Amino acid sequence: MKVTVREREIFQNIELEELRNYLQTHGWREERSFMNNATICLKQELERGEFEILLPNRKNLGDYATRISEATETLALVENCSQLEIIHELLATVPNTTIQGIIMQIEQLVADKLSGEIILFGVIIDKLQKIKTKLNDHSYILALKAYQERLPILCTGDLIKENNTFILKNPHDFTLDNKIMDT
Repeated sequence: MKVTVREREIFQNIELEELRNYLQTHGWREERSFMNNATICLKQELERGEFEILLPNRKNLGDYATRISEATETLALVENCSQLEIIHELLATVPNTTIQGIIMQIEQLVADKLSGEIILFGVIIDKLQKIKTKLNDHSYILALKAYQERLPILCTGDLIKENNTFILKNPHDFTLDNKIMDT
């Protein structure tokens, strides 16, 4: 079964350069311009013929999310994988998102301060991922409790992928996930 993603916000958060780089490294070639707003990219498959992606030239186009959605569907077909796998490769930033997870490691304790880096496992685009963040004060104390007692947490922030590592920047609203704990 193949899952098709329909959330416009996810596609709006895929950066054009990420998609362009992905296409270049996977054998796609830019063929020609289309109405000054897009570029037609092609890939020839020996047994299945030629595939086409209409790559927007700017992110501020009204149909940007639609074109990115179509591109990820085509890539999933060509690469014989799910659209979620393609999105996972392309997604570099998700602003103001809430992560549900489990703290797996407390990395650094900053001397004389209640702060430090933590590593948690959370679900990003239907895939369990390691996420790093830095917490301070009350959030850090809650993180220590969650780590020691293996309690699930919720935390909101700006998710960024740097060198295939997810980092939650500007973390806030760090809480223990009471919904799971009450069941």
